[in-house]
Amino acid sequence: MNQQRFDLTGKTALITGASGGLGAHFARVLAGAGARVVVTARRIERLQALVAELQAQGHEALAVPMDVTDADSVNRGFEQAEQHWQLVDVVVNNAGIADPVMFLNMTEGNWRSMMDTNLDGAWRVAHRASLAMAKAQRGGCVINIASILGLRVGTALSHYAVAKAGIVQLTKAMALELARNDIRVNAIAPGYFRTEMNSDYFATDQGQDYIRSKVPMRRLGQLDELDGPLLLLASDAGSFITGTTINVDGGHLSNSL
Repeated sequence: MNQQRFDLTGKTALITGASGGLGAHFARVLAGAGARVVVTARRIERLQALVAELQAQGHEALAVPMDVTDADSVNRGFEQAEQHWQLVDVVVNNAGIADPVMFLNMTEGNWRSMMDTNLDGAWRVAHRASLAMAKAQRGGCVINIASILGLRVGTALSHYAVAKAGIVQLTKAMALELARNDIRVNAIAPGYFRTEMNSDYFATDQGQDYIRSKVPMRRLGQLDELDGPLLLLASDAGSFITGTTINVDGGHLSNSL
């Protein structure tokens, strides 16, 4: 295998929702593969700490405030990245929220907030990035972070599942139209991974029982198990892959009904 096909040297990657969790991990992985990284989120102080960490390791990194629910904020964020490093070549559409609520207890505010961030926000970022890529005629790639809940459903997560299902379909539709512009669009659908947000729950007996009963591999995923799919889709190693959703879930979607 030609390992150089996974090399991102000379590329600029923008990651949304990079103030922690998956987004911060994705930034570290892409920087480690040679990319200049633009980390975005609303919490600028956490972004600055991540940039300082990456720069101390010899990587090029830039923190940019961005609220994906605000079109002007998205545009300003891209303009700042472009002024610094010109075209953004790789976009990781990771920003999102989780707001568990039973369907009968759901308000229109719950629904709209979820759609505005997890679906509309992903569209805003992908659309702004694609316009710039198409205009530059250099191609590029968009990686949308979906979820296995975009392919199945879960209790108290109807709005989240609908938003993530929208991400899966948006990925396919974008890929169809943007292939002529040499822009590849794919998605990663993670299952349950250990993060700072869920580690307390999955340390409980209830959390461990859930994983053992629902996930065929009987464990949580580790963040570095997302590295391979991310680098495949971001690099020339995945140059003939577009419109695809890669499930990274320990077999969770294949569990017995």
